[in-house]
Amino acid sequence: MIASKQCVLPLPPNRVWRTYTGGKVLDTISGIEDPADSHFPEDWLGSLTTANNPDQQDADEGLSKITTESGDSLLMLDLVKEDPEFYLGKAHVERFGLDMRILAKYLDSAIRLHFQVHPTAAFSAKHLGTNKGKTEAYIILAIREDVKEPYIYAGFQRPPSKEELKQWIETQNISALEDCFDKIPVKVGDVFLIPGACPHALGEGILMVELMEASDLVVRFEFERGGFVLPEESRYMGRDLEFCLQVFDLEPKSAESFVCEPRVVRVFEDGSEQKLLIGSDRTNCFQARSTRIEKSVTKREDGFYILVVTDGSGSLKVGDQSYQLNRFDRVFIAAEAGDVTFETGEGLEFLELAGPAL
Repeated sequence: MIASKQCVLPLPPNRVWRTYTGGKVLDTISGIEDPADSHFPEDWLGSLTTANNPDQQDADEGLSKITTESGDSLLMLDLVKEDPEFYLGKAHVERFGLDMRILAKYLDSAIRLHFQVHPTAAFSAKHLGTNKGKTEAYIILAIREDVKEPYIYAGFQRPPSKEELKQWIETQNISALEDCFDKIPVKVGDVFLIPGACPHALGEGILMVELMEASDLVVRFEFERGGFVLPEESRYMGRDLEFCLQVFDLEPKSAESFVCEPRVVRVFEDGSEQKLLIGSDRTNCFQARSTRIEKSVTKREDGFYILVVTDGSGSLKVGDQSYQLNRFDRVFIAAEAGDVTFETGEGLEFLELAGPAL
């Protein structure tokens, strides 16, 4: 560990405007008086990625801001630029530069999201001039009390022909599009991986952590949700429908194919466990782990990660830096942080969201 570096970066709320509504639960987590759903249903965590919104007023929207130990406020991106290898890791920087390759979010939906699909990395490399697609993962944290049958759409389970799909999108035949999917039930603790090219939509009333490739490539093939009509430029990645039909995977997909089964990969001396939620056997885009601390554990990881507390409370310590952790807190742990000690009296559970395995 480099003593002069801030190895742990607490991440304050970083709400981002979206075309759909939600965010009441995020308001509650942040202690906002009179929480309400709005067009700020997402909180981007440790983000070095800029949001791309219609009529965007803030060029830095989406980028995480942090407060240093000296009290200065700055963009996390600017801090990482000062010493990329310390924060992201030497091997990561040699391969990807300042690109974290991941974007992590809290997402709190009040309504079903638009039907959409993202390209694969291979499609992007061939047609879009970038080496990233947009594979996504969902880690379900909570369900609103008034939602009795929470679900996601991912598939298609009953794919249309290319000609049918084009016609239904052009005429916005939403019922026909919905009939291509089965509702996949979700519950707290579930983990799903949605590869690029798979059409999908998140149902209403779900709080989750979403982990994805750090790109903004999306084909939205449903144009209106919650009273907001998507402008033309927000639908087809700046192309046209004929081009975007190439993005869709039109092979049938079972609901079970999207489910990730956690497995224990480490057991510590005090009985604490670390589970791998998403590893290189499922995707080479990112990694996700879940660690449950029973008493006290000192560990180090290979590379940076974003820590999100999902249950309990405790503390973490790196060298002479110490931080309290409570439910829904989030911090960034630098790649060169070295040993990190976690302690708890009542149990502490957190996610560790990391870049690609190198």
